[in-house]
Amino acid sequence: MTVDHTRAPVLQALDEYRRKGRLSFTPPGHKQARGADPAVREILGDAVFHGDVLASGGLDDRLTRGRVLERAQELMADAVHAEHTFFSTCGSSLSVKAAMLSVAGPHEKLLIGRDAHKSVVSGLIISGIEPVWVEPRWDAERNLAHPPSAEEFDQAFDAHPDARGALVTSPTPYGGCADLRAIADVCHRRSRPLIVDEAWGAHLPFHPDLPSWAMDAGADICVTSIHKMGSGLEQGSVFHLQGDLVPPEVLGMRADLLGTTSPSVLIFAGLDGWRRQMALHGKELMGGALDLAAEVRAAIEEIDGLHVNDRDDFCGPGLSDDLDPLPGVIDLGGLGITGFQAADWLREHRYIDAHLVDHRRIGAQITHGDDRETTGQLLEALRDLAAVAQDLPRAPRVAVPSPAELRMEQAVLPRDAFFGPAEAVPADRAAGRVAAEMITPYPPGIPAVLPGERLTEPVLAYLGTGLAAGMHLPDPTDPELRTLRVLTEDAH
Repeated sequence: MTVDHTRAPVLQALDEYRRKGRLSFTPPGHKQARGADPAVREILGDAVFHGDVLASGGLDDRLTRGRVLERAQELMADAVHAEHTFFSTCGSSLSVKAAMLSVAGPHEKLLIGRDAHKSVVSGLIISGIEPVWVEPRWDAERNLAHPPSAEEFDQAFDAHPDARGALVTSPTPYGGCADLRAIADVCHRRSRPLIVDEAWGAHLPFHPDLPSWAMDAGADICVTSIHKMGSGLEQGSVFHLQGDLVPPEVLGMRADLLGTTSPSVLIFAGLDGWRRQMALHGKELMGGALDLAAEVRAAIEEIDGLHVNDRDDFCGPGLSDDLDPLPGVIDLGGLGITGFQAADWLREHRYIDAHLVDHRRIGAQITHGDDRETTGQLLEALRDLAAVAQDLPRAPRVAVPSPAELRMEQAVLPRDAFFGPAEAVPADRAAGRVAAEMITPYPPGIPAVLPGERLTEPVLAYLGTGLAAGMHLPDPTDPELRTLRVLTEDAH
């Protein structure tokens, strides 16, 4: 069957809604901007409100007989070589939970790379799934985690043959990629599905010089954030399915359990429009982004004190299997400042926002939305940063543990610890206690502490010194980490 990627069902239905002048006596209550606050309308513009209609009973009829969303999802699946696609307006944080719940249930095991995003841990808490943690490949020199290898998943399945499937994060927020085909083969030899959290990989299907994408590599379920490296709106996510190890009706049912009954048509429209853009022009757009990123990376290398991590840094034995160059991870070690300091200076003095920030790096993400004007401003700002770095306050030391010290015992299941009887204890008395909360440096959002892990001095020192240096910890009950939430001593 010929698929027409010039069509955009959601956008076309919105256009028809406006042309026919439909009058709604339904939510949303702003009634096509008429009831919105004038100051809000001035800042946002009326187009935002014009696109904010009910998905059923508005964009489509009450029985969705127009198949607007269904047709948009079918086009997305075709564009990325999947068999089924589901749209989500709650971000990949929801999508990955739906994927997990479609593979394993309460008290069942799931193999998971320990470099997983906090949304995966939230999925464990909600579901009661028992995680079997698979160790990332640690680069002790750069204090960086790369995705686990296929061999590590194979060994984990041998040790836990009752595991229902596996979940791996690829690409990482740093651009490191796993050998997804080899990991999929490990799973499929045991008739177990592979979930790939590919939130950072929306662009991968659209250019041959980018790392292989999950569906082409044989994964069963793939979760992708269109708002990260694509051009959808924030919270726009899709999850894709292929093969017969996970029934599509089961995945749809699990997603329905978690999703909103009031999805944003604005976000649907962003997903639909991005798919059309990429299906028609993706290779050209991504090729331009790759060329631009290569120019930017070369120019940054000429700035004293800065180094853009490349394949030689991130790929090889014991490291990642491939690299996406677009995240643009810049090591600041030569300047003697932290990523926290650099990000704060760039935002305050040059009005430039870096995304990825840690104790020694910042990320300068390049997408098809950039051009030489935007990257020129970035390069000028980085040169200015390098010039003033020696005048910035001495960088606070972050006590980064060794890979062996980062790993803590999972003494209690995440769900049991999170909902168990807990108390707050002073940070200097928390070592040896079992955490009852999650503590996550953000970004990139990989928890340093999981509920149920037995706290150790090196990890507590890392978090304390990181917080003093400017690390953002959005989830502990005490954001200053004077106290930590732990299970009561008789609870386990």
